[in-house]
Amino acid sequence: MTRFSTLIAAGALALAAAAGLWFGRPSAATVPVSTPPMARVEEAIDTVTVYVSGAVLHPGLVEIRAPARVADAIAGVGGALPHAQLSSVNLAAPISDGQQVDVPSIDSERPPAAVEAGKVAINRAGAQELEALPGVGPVLAKRIFDYREDNGPFETVEDLLDVPGIGEGKLAALRDSVIVP
Repeated sequence: MTRFSTLIAAGALALAAAAGLWFGRPSAATVPVSTPPMARVEEAIDTVTVYVSGAVLHPGLVEIRAPARVADAIAGVGGALPHAQLSSVNLAAPISDGQQVDVPSIDSERPPAAVEAGKVAINRAGAQELEALPGVGPVLAKRIFDYREDNGPFETVEDLLDVPGIGEGKLAALRDSVIVP
């Protein structure tokens, strides 16, 4: 045999011995581990109850998971009817428990916001009606409207102070011109 053949034979023998040692070693014993069953945890699911009225399939009370949006409340009563005027409803506004969502119809007139001798109902007034108030222009009217859509109806006239741009002076000018029905 040549020296080259001897080296190859010795290498093959060494490789076979290493493989025999590797595969012939005892394997680690498996020990069965028992884990106690998981305790069932009941998650508290927060819900809100909302009254949905107007141009919807099944007007009435609906209970939905919180946090929720106006769109969730409308979907919860079966959705809007084909003649619903959804462009006048902020579908992304957050919902709070006890809130009412009214979906107007395209073919119906919006109820007038002026209810008492020249007073404007700030929870029903549109942008044009709000602009008619003393010291309220298009920008402030939009802020009032957007605040109402985002935070729900005003509970008192003083809640107008939460609207950016309305301070004590502006509120004093508006106080005799608005109501919260």
